[in-house]
Amino acid sequence: MNIIYGIKIGFIGLGKLGMPCAEAIRKKGFDVAGYDIAHKSSDLVEIRDSIEDVCRDRDIVFVATPTPHEEGYDGREPTSHLPVKDFNYDAVKKVLTKCNKHMGVTQSLVLISTVLPGTIRRELAPLVTNVKLLYNPYLIAMGTVAEDMINPEMIMIGTKKGVYKTAYKAQQLEAFYNQFCDNFPRVEFGTWEEIEAMKIFYNTFISNKIALVNMIQDVAQKLGNMDVDKVTQALAKSTKRIVSPAYMKAGMGDGGACHPRDNIALRWLAKDLDLGYDMFESIMTAREQQAESMAKAILEHGNSVWFSSDSYKPGTQLVDGSYSLLLQHYVRKHGGTLANGIDTPVEVIVRVHESDHFTCDENTIIFDPWRSYPKAENVIYYGK
Repeated sequence: MNIIYGIKIGFIGLGKLGMPCAEAIRKKGFDVAGYDIAHKSSDLVEIRDSIEDVCRDRDIVFVATPTPHEEGYDGREPTSHLPVKDFNYDAVKKVLTKCNKHMGVTQSLVLISTVLPGTIRRELAPLVTNVKLLYNPYLIAMGTVAEDMINPEMIMIGTKKGVYKTAYKAQQLEAFYNQFCDNFPRVEFGTWEEIEAMKIFYNTFISNKIALVNMIQDVAQKLGNMDVDKVTQALAKSTKRIVSPAYMKAGMGDGGACHPRDNIALRWLAKDLDLGYDMFESIMTAREQQAESMAKAILEHGNSVWFSSDSYKPGTQLVDGSYSLLLQHYVRKHGGTLANGIDTPVEVIVRVHESDHFTCDENTIIFDPWRSYPKAENVIYYGK
């Protein structure tokens, strides 16, 4: 098989993820060398004897070392009763330390293993001082690793600062994927933390989706006169809000005359049907805790607070299930006072709706959970 491209690729960790990826890259015409502690063999990838051997002449070295949970934490047995635990990063740390020893500034070290947000900056980056460390996790499924890698939904590349213009190694990695992938995928750049979050929350979005769909199945089974497939197929065709970019901008929480009360009522149904679990308790607890956390953040900037609206929907006076009113509850709970209007003495204005605009004294703080109000010294972007 001819070598077409000049970029030399290294792969450390040739397991269920690493080997199919390394072989797919070789099939595309790249020079690929790899190493695995278990001394794997391949008809496509040049297997070398050590991490040092792989690192010595490669332009990009991918690290696909597993980040496992402890025994009993993979989900094949019940885990909800066990103490919560992070992944185990010991093997990754050992590999990164060895790579750092044998690599230099002209090379790129690319971690693709799954880690929790904050892990790289806190635990892994301090081990890598001689070479640029990039985070590039994959969205692939076991059994279709090679296919998913060649035609990914997106490529995620994380760097220390997340600034594309100065991230030359990240640009080089993007160029590699432009040569390698068949579908010209979108590329998402960000800080290590942003890419860590993209990867793991992508997976857990799927988990939550499956759990909700399977709750509909349980309700159908318990209630009768209900075909779960008829319900889920109708929801799957709902591309205006459910299967769409809608509601994918963080800001104020869920409100209105339907959503909060529906979740509350479904708590009763789960109990009445004896499902044995209550997903909606967690949803409502999260909604309230998120509101309380935001209220505390508001009060860090002043005690007298004015909310630009009490309504849950812009351009209306509708207050059923209003998240603004819920926030106001927690502002009062934690010692804040609510101003009667923007013309009264006020220290903080909370921008309830993204369409809300107003003028105020430059000494008044504008607290914007939507992060889109024109930036100024007195504007606080929540969540950024």
